[in-house]
Amino acid sequence: MAQASLRRRLATHQRLGVYFSFNRTVYILLLFTLGKGLQLTIGQVTINLYVYSLGYDEQYVGIFAAMSAIGALVASVPIGFLADRIGRKPLLMVSGALTPLSLVAIAFTTNPTLLILASLLNGISASPYWVVNLPLLTENTTQDQQVGALAMNSFLLLGVGSFGALIGGLVPEFVSGIIDLPANSTIPLRTGVLVAAFIVLLTALPLPWLREIPRSKAIHATTPEVAPSATVDVPEAAAAMPSTSAPAVGDDTPEDPRTRWGVVILFTKLLTPDVLFTIGEGAVVALLQLYFTLQFGINIGVLGVMITLAGLVGGATALASPGFVRRFGRLRLATSMQYLSAPVMLVIGFSPFFALAALAEFARQMLRGIFEPVYASFAMSRVSTRYRGRLSGFYSMTWSIGYSIGAVVEGWLQQHVGLSASFPVGALFLVTSATLLRLFFGRDKPKPGSLP
Repeated sequence: MAQASLRRRLATHQRLGVYFSFNRTVYILLLFTLGKGLQLTIGQVTINLYVYSLGYDEQYVGIFAAMSAIGALVASVPIGFLADRIGRKPLLMVSGALTPLSLVAIAFTTNPTLLILASLLNGISASPYWVVNLPLLTENTTQDQQVGALAMNSFLLLGVGSFGALIGGLVPEFVSGIIDLPANSTIPLRTGVLVAAFIVLLTALPLPWLREIPRSKAIHATTPEVAPSATVDVPEAAAAMPSTSAPAVGDDTPEDPRTRWGVVILFTKLLTPDVLFTIGEGAVVALLQLYFTLQFGINIGVLGVMITLAGLVGGATALASPGFVRRFGRLRLATSMQYLSAPVMLVIGFSPFFALAALAEFARQMLRGIFEPVYASFAMSRVSTRYRGRLSGFYSMTWSIGYSIGAVVEGWLQQHVGLSASFPVGALFLVTSATLLRLFFGRDKPKPGSLP
């Protein structure tokens, strides 16, 4: 009886160790992720409305919003190459400084040209975070910790970050009550933009204490000998690894016959399914708020609460992904989440009842919450530290391209075919993406000590 109780306590400690045994660098990154999540959702509520309150029409607001995505698209690949040459930390610190500066520029600029330039700067300044965050998390965690760290990252970005939507709505309302102006007027909305800038600046302050170790000593985490509950700093943990440990999956050692063309082929096999996945997501998510409003006639308040709760549930579900990985493996789990998401999308698009469609959206967010950290861990494990910055940069680019294509497809289908027409298209792209991943990697055998 005592032994059974001890085993249960040890099992609980091991599960918690996945989330509470990281080194300092990982905690600094997770704090900055929290700030990014809040900043993004506050901005989604306030920034475009702020520009509209200045007297600009919808066409200009659309161009303004697109400039941020264009900035991220243009900067992502060069930043990925730069990250692999000069390191991740300097670029992340530049992002932490320029992102709040670009938001302040947006908040205090009324000139149309300067607003466009500020939006472009906002996209460029955000790009280093999207490019270097995943490689840094991967290189500073053991194999047992890796999925847990990425799951916590998703939880903070998507789950806790979703509360930014509530903050973005409450701040203008609060300010409007003080200055006796409508909440959708310029000054209250400007305050919301400034709050987003302050939050991301506050969480960026610890970035100088982030430790970037030489990538040759990064914790590849291929050996089970490194306990998930280890609390030593990264260099000591790396040094403690047995010299006989196998190289990380995808490591380019001198004995590895992989050539530059082999890397290109590997990148193509990883990025092609990702483009299809983001097109499928964009074809459903980009105008999902508009779909719920037009299809079911719900007001913006109910919609905001639903989106916030769905994001929180999805982010919280991500925390369960390490346990699923241990049971099913990364590739099998990631593709299964995509296959399951397809019929859920169809339920959202063709449900005659708002309650059923809302429940399906909660389910979609839960499946996405598990998929994202698992797939990110799988992709990062396929390449060595030498190429992770570049791969992450390409992923940022493919996300921008795929999501933009999906949004255009959704808008055209909603206008010319019907409100539900984009959902089967999105489901088809997700199924195709998962099928390609299995075709490309399903026969690969993991190297000793690595997760499947």
